[in-house]
Amino acid sequence: MSDLRIYGLEAWTELLKVLRLPAYALPTIGFPAIFYVLFALALGGRQASGTSVGTYMLATYGAFGVMGASLFGFGVSLAIERAQGWLLLKRSMPAPPGAWIVGKLAVSLAFSLAVVVVLSTLGVLFGHVRMPLGTWVPLVAVLVAGALPFSAFGLALGYLLGPNSAPAVVNLIYLPMAFFSGMWVPIEMLPNVMKQVALCLPAYHFAQLALAIVGAGRGGPAWSHVLFLVGFTLFSVALALFAYRRDEGVTFG
Repeated sequence: MSDLRIYGLEAWTELLKVLRLPAYALPTIGFPAIFYVLFALALGGRQASGTSVGTYMLATYGAFGVMGASLFGFGVSLAIERAQGWLLLKRSMPAPPGAWIVGKLAVSLAFSLAVVVVLSTLGVLFGHVRMPLGTWVPLVAVLVAGALPFSAFGLALGYLLGPNSAPAVVNLIYLPMAFFSGMWVPIEMLPNVMKQVALCLPAYHFAQLALAIVGAGRGGPAWSHVLFLVGFTLFSVALALFAYRRDEGVTFG
């Protein structure tokens, strides 16, 4: 069997697994949609940063949902599978060592796309979101690509955390970071100290990339946000490698 087919089967089985786990699939797609209905659609035709609230929050809640799909898909899932011994079982299988990582990444990207599609549908049908195709395509692409840095961070958390603490710790990181980064309410409404803190958060730079596409960013070159996210991704990969080696040492001595 070719390596490509093994990667494909790993991704498919990982997708089937999470689809059979409503505790992951439903909140991952449902929470951003519920927040979008409560905050974006309820505010109707109001304006935010030069665009409609529906368009603004399509970008921010899209980023929020992608973050959640990536952090929980990797961080919590990996912590549980480590405790259950699934990784040891996978090591004994005749498959490339990184196949399971590729499978989880593919599922994170798939769920990220699903979140963006659901929010976009709500925005178009009920939020009066109207954008040219030249805006839709890069917006969806940037939001889905945002799964990469947060999947890398989730990988590190999955190796650092235990199965019982992982859900709570991921929530403690995920929710405050999203709020401070202006994903729930426009960042202009937050106190100045929160705006300064946001500059240090990867979620802020991710959201600003999406907002810039719909004409609601706070300014600054796009490359600065991309550079920050690339640095965050490299840091997360290095942290994951450190945690992996520590875990190997504990397991095999």
